[in-house]
Amino acid sequence: MGEENLTKLRVNLPNHWATCGESIWARVLENDLYEIDNIPFYAYGINYRDVVHATSDAPDLKPEIRNVVKRSGHQTLRIIFLSGVSEDEQAPYLEYIRTAGASIERANKSYLAIDVPPSAGREELRAYLDRLEAQQVLEYETCEERVSGSFDEAPPKETSGIETDV
Repeated sequence: MGEENLTKLRVNLPNHWATCGESIWARVLENDLYEIDNIPFYAYGINYRDVVHATSDAPDLKPEIRNVVKRSGHQTLRIIFLSGVSEDEQAPYLEYIRTAGASIERANKSYLAIDVPPSAGREELRAYLDRLEAQQVLEYETCEERVSGSFDEAPPKETSGIETDV
């Protein structure tokens, strides 16, 4: 299949800390089904090569991902290098991640999304990232579903509006 079979899908993220939505590249299959063709930077519960069902609310809108139909077995991780860690200093860490079998997409100089295929050494990779986090080189998160039936963060907790002295 060529790139002519790729389209952008939309994921609404009204509760996310960084954005209200994300566009994700996907390969067109059939019957409103698509195969995710990049690593999501913000959505939870969607991974590279997952098959999703997506429909559009209007002809001029991108199809919106409604649910995951088939899981690919890939896992998404996201890392942010802490301030002071230059791109040159990041290189050996990223090389280790690639050597472990993962792929990396960079959002900017410090924020990256990682695709961990089923064949990669997941436990070793997570242990490595745990060590780097303990050394305050980076922070990372796993990207499994946060809220059932949603690709978003959990909504902020409501406060009662009553102030108390602690």
